[in-house]
Amino acid sequence: MLAKSWKKICLVILIIACLWNIISKFVYKLSFDKIVDDYQKNYKEQQTNNTIS
Repeated sequence: MLAKSWKKICLVILIIACLWNIISKFVYKLSFDKIVDDYQKNYKEQQTNNTIS
């Protein structure tokens, strides 16, 4: 039974792995605004540290 349907089983596993990858990217995606705000905050902190030093 397994020898006859190994291609179908591998195809199903491949489809599940691709869907898992796509869903995890949507779930763990950071918003662009949050990334820009973090960079601006770090830049301002570096500027204040440079002027103090």
